[in-house]
Amino acid sequence: MYIDTHVHLNADQYEEDLQEVINRALEANVTKMVVVGFDRKTIEKAMQLAADYTFIYAVIGWHPVDAIDCTEEDLQWIEELSANEKVVGIGETGLDYYWDKSPKDVQQALFRKQIRLAQKVKLPIIIHNREATEDVVRILHEEEAHLTGGIMHCYGGSVETAKQCIDMNFMISLGGPVTFKNAKKPKEVATEIPLEHLLIETDAPYLAPHPHRGKRNEPALVTLVAEEIARLKGISVEEVAAATTQNAKKFFGIN
Repeated sequence: MYIDTHVHLNADQYEEDLQEVINRALEANVTKMVVVGFDRKTIEKAMQLAADYTFIYAVIGWHPVDAIDCTEEDLQWIEELSANEKVVGIGETGLDYYWDKSPKDVQQALFRKQIRLAQKVKLPIIIHNREATEDVVRILHEEEAHLTGGIMHCYGGSVETAKQCIDMNFMISLGGPVTFKNAKKPKEVATEIPLEHLLIETDAPYLAPHPHRGKRNEPALVTLVAEEIARLKGISVEEVAAATTQNAKKFFGIN
């Protein structure tokens, strides 16, 4: 069994064939999926999917790229929705210095607010980090993010930074990039970080694993992420599947 711990089934890319995508995931033994909403539209869809399917859970928050659009009312709404038992995390939040839609200070302020929100509602926080590692780790320290813990989503950083995050009560989640031939850092992390600290995800419809790179991703392909981790660690894919599934159930408090 597999759990896709980060997927955007609420994306427009699935409008035509969502049920088929879900069916393929179930056929591939992906028995649970965590759908992430990151603005008004995608949060509403994530909540609807979690209501419609027993095996789908929601993570809700505000994406750093769109930080400039987030209001206090939006944060209040997220807090209210987080009382729903199918909501298992706050995010994805963090910092993204690749896109320049939202100024860095605006992103950082919203990031801090969402860490505090996660602490208030006692849910883990799911971190998006793009070209902002130093500031992400610093803010997690300053805001005592270890109190809730969380996930470094689609982790692409160094082994050293991964260990720092693990020390702060964070899980390291690997996605499609670990299968890319030139992905040195994710492969090093998969090799060196113990299985008890790892999760797997697709971030679908984005970042499809090899040999589907560049195409639309979907949760069924999380099995390819597990296969690559197993290859790098020299263990069976069943071992990776069992460990990461157990990790996800424990982390999100789902059975």
